[in-house]
Amino acid sequence: MKKRFDYARAGVNIDIADEAKQKIKSMVKATFTPGVLSEIGKFGGFFSLEHLKYKNPVFISSVDGVGTKLKVASMMNKFDTVGIDLINHCADDILVHGARPLFFLDYIAMAKTTPKVVGEIVKGLVTACKAEKCALIGGETAQMPDVYKGNDFDFVGLVVGVVEKDKIIDGRNIKAGDKIIGLKSTGLHTNGYTLARKLFFDKAGLKAKTYVKKLKTTVGKALLAPHKSYTKSVFKLIDSIDVKGLAHITGGGFTDNIPRILPEGVSVVIEKKSWKPLPIFTMMAELGNLEDSEMYRTFNMGIGMCVFVAEKDLKKAMKILRAGKAGPVVIGEVVKSRNGAKKVEIV
Repeated sequence: MKKRFDYARAGVNIDIADEAKQKIKSMVKATFTPGVLSEIGKFGGFFSLEHLKYKNPVFISSVDGVGTKLKVASMMNKFDTVGIDLINHCADDILVHGARPLFFLDYIAMAKTTPKVVGEIVKGLVTACKAEKCALIGGETAQMPDVYKGNDFDFVGLVVGVVEKDKIIDGRNIKAGDKIIGLKSTGLHTNGYTLARKLFFDKAGLKAKTYVKKLKTTVGKALLAPHKSYTKSVFKLIDSIDVKGLAHITGGGFTDNIPRILPEGVSVVIEKKSWKPLPIFTMMAELGNLEDSEMYRTFNMGIGMCVFVAEKDLKKAMKILRAGKAGPVVIGEVVKSRNGAKKVEIV
């Protein structure tokens, strides 16, 4: 008799995938808000707008991933924080425009579905969604043994948020003389991990579980520090003063992200001596003999969000942000451009 072939022998086990789905259902349901109309498992996630009290609502969306921070999670066999990374990164992206997150969808792709790993990932998603009052209304877990090998996997998500049309923050009113407040980060957040891994593991020869005195923890734990959410403290600020602009310092660091919200005719001067970078950044600079220009274009250097306010509002803004434990530091100001270019000068 000829040997029968099936999907499981090809490398995709639907039964295990179903087990993983059942494992996460109750957790996901805990994130549901009044707008959710569907149960987990439908072909699409339903979200009603009836409860939203907006006159002219505008939906703002963002999609992102955790990148090669996932490699560190695999090295540490610790997956319960990458979901927090994903939610907070996406929520901070739409926060830049004044939007509050409404719902989220995620996508996990791996060689084979491991219910325990998927459960830990979703646990992080649920923790962050509940903190953001954002409903996790759907997702996809794909088994692709021909694409991913061993413990490799990818993890991305989509957030949809809402803002009143006349409350959109886009930086158009930023002008010379405005001040820039930096909000402290927890570490690398979700960017620069390809370089960081090369420096710590290849060049320095360290292991993920190696304790480093300068970091006051292991390399792996320092690298897995969760991406910080700035929503609560920044929304308190938005409700109190005119926030002229926000810049999420992600991939591209200061030099690539700040110009995205600057109007024509202005540039920015950042004073790097105004804050002390976290030890993980100074250690990487030493390991790779990296120039400042490379560091400030690759990493957040300890500042995860930049807030632009008028000079007259600076004192009040700092008071509100301190109360919200956002770690505010005045790091620079807006200046007139010499040739109209939107530049970031780090001095």
